[in-house]
Amino acid sequence: MPLTSRARRVLAVAAAGGALVSVTACGSGEAGGGEGPQKVAVEAGGKALDTIASASASATPHKSARTPSPSASGSVSPSPGASVKPSASASAGEGEPVASSTGDGGTGRGSTPSGAGTAPRFPVPAQPGDASQLITVRANGSYATVTAWDKGPTGWKAAFSTSAGRVGANGVTNGATRRQNTYTTPSGTYSLTEGFGVEAGGTRMPYHVVSGSDWWVEDPRSAFYNQMHSAVGADFPLTEAGERGSERLADHPTQYAKALVIDYNRRPATPGRGAGIFLHINGAGATAGCVSVPRPTMDRIMTWISPAAHPRIAIG
Repeated sequence: MPLTSRARRVLAVAAAGGALVSVTACGSGEAGGGEGPQKVAVEAGGKALDTIASASASATPHKSARTPSPSASGSVSPSPGASVKPSASASAGEGEPVASSTGDGGTGRGSTPSGAGTAPRFPVPAQPGDASQLITVRANGSYATVTAWDKGPTGWKAAFSTSAGRVGANGVTNGATRRQNTYTTPSGTYSLTEGFGVEAGGTRMPYHVVSGSDWWVEDPRSAFYNQMHSAVGADFPLTEAGERGSERLADHPTQYAKALVIDYNRRPATPGRGAGIFLHINGAGATAGCVSVPRPTMDRIMTWISPAAHPRIAIG
């Protein structure tokens, strides 16, 4: 898939915990999108902590103290869910979100029935489908715990995790109704099919090393909306400014040193729902809609992830 996302730089200051803080967000043209680093208001706090997890999925509680709100993912019908743990029900399709329920045919509440082939307790609603690798993103405001899971002969087990993940400055929102420029991250389960970056990926995933001519198109009028496209033959303005701005990927070497594309609003893409939702390296703060993790975690994800495992990411 193509990989590009626009980045505008907007400065804002937020009062949080009695302190004024300036933070960067990934993405600027979409609600919760990954459109490059920007400055946005966001709460202070959050310590970097990269933790190796060895607990089995069945030992991981599924709980949330957040206020319920409707949610869904992609083109499926909305269903009730917590504001940071939305859920939906539909079949998976490449480039479209997978239904957001817990486990293989799970209840969406993390319950674990007795017997063989039971659903694990993921920390967020998830639909692994045929995946044997899953990344869960459990958000709390603009912070998140990001955990990588492997499915083996005995079921799902956590491989490694970080509590220093970030999501959109305005948290997680319904993936089916999310709009551009809202600084939110879409809920739901989505496939991960490719990567890109300023640096070599060191991964088995299809991967593109970006050049100065690579853009992630976020212009809703472009035929290449939510795709990576070269400046050559562009039908979109070659700028990161304005409502039709896109993201020149090479301009963000920290966040996009290595990144994976989250297949939100792709094939087909609906203009205005958001473009450039990525899993990438942390910037200075919250994102504009992407999911970000510390550099050591991203390096480990890139080494761990495999296209043969049909990897997916569940956000809630």
